[in-house]
Amino acid sequence: MNEKTRNSVNRRFSVAPMMDWTDRHCRFFHRLLTRRALLYTEMLTAGAVLHGDRARLMGFDLFEQPVALQLGGCDPQALARAARIGADFGYVEINLNVGCPSDRVQEGRFGACLMAEPRLVADCVAAMKAAVDIPVTVKCRIGIDDQDPEEALFGFTETVRAAAPDALIVHARKAWLKGLSPKENREVPPLDYALVRRLKAAHPDLEIILNGGIASLEQAQAEIGPLDGVMLGRAAYQEPWRLLSVDPLLFGEAAPSASPKDAALALVPYIERETAKGVRLHAITRHVLGLFRAVPGARAFRRHLATEGVRPNASAAVLVEALAHVLDSGADLAHIAA
Repeated sequence: MNEKTRNSVNRRFSVAPMMDWTDRHCRFFHRLLTRRALLYTEMLTAGAVLHGDRARLMGFDLFEQPVALQLGGCDPQALARAARIGADFGYVEINLNVGCPSDRVQEGRFGACLMAEPRLVADCVAAMKAAVDIPVTVKCRIGIDDQDPEEALFGFTETVRAAAPDALIVHARKAWLKGLSPKENREVPPLDYALVRRLKAAHPDLEIILNGGIASLEQAQAEIGPLDGVMLGRAAYQEPWRLLSVDPLLFGEAAPSASPKDAALALVPYIERETAKGVRLHAITRHVLGLFRAVPGARAFRRHLATEGVRPNASAAVLVEALAHVLDSGADLAHIAA
């Protein structure tokens, strides 16, 4: 792959990798809302990729593309092998997690604690880039614990960019590895978007993506400014209807679905296919609970999915029934549920 092809992934807008959230069912659903967003897997450790059930952990539908694989680890050679496997699976990018603050991740010496070991991160990036022909990127924080954010982020970037990462995705908050829970680390440390903009000004030839605290597409559009893109996290998941604005607002293209209701109906054939394989309905419909906001019947929609969708033999008909609460009439849905 030549350098032009290596950098062909468009990161103007992406949905963040989120543990227990951005699984393959979530990504399929998100793709019904936006064709252009870059989607990410949940983080997988290099060990899980090398020794686990790869088909279950890494399999995805081609409809999800473009989709990137996020890896966690600190062993350059293990990460290189895992990256190669990811590339062979068809992922368009490999991302190294240097931002997760959980205790489990710290015990494994990866995630945000690697902000203190930029040379090791550079070695990991170099090994992965040598192993694959697709982009290798890094997702980091602006610092950890008592580090000075400006000094930590700029020093980290100077060291890691020697390995030529294809992009740096910066969660514009510190991570406190001692004293704050992972949830608190997503909310308590103050955001510093200006620092990320200063980093971009100092490294104009390095692709830099902003992450953290972005609550809407309008804010994402405003914050891109001199940066190369924005990554949306919880807002994209908890209020997925927002993703319908991605293609029109940020790419000048029509959304793949005309409305949240249309997107949900487009999910029905996927649900039928997956439940026929033994997938529980709730594993899919849990990702659509936030699809409607300020729409009459939205609460009844969620309640129906929460109560009926968890039943052992629940089928796509449950989603259709739930949608009848938010559509003008359920009559036109009868043939789908049949």
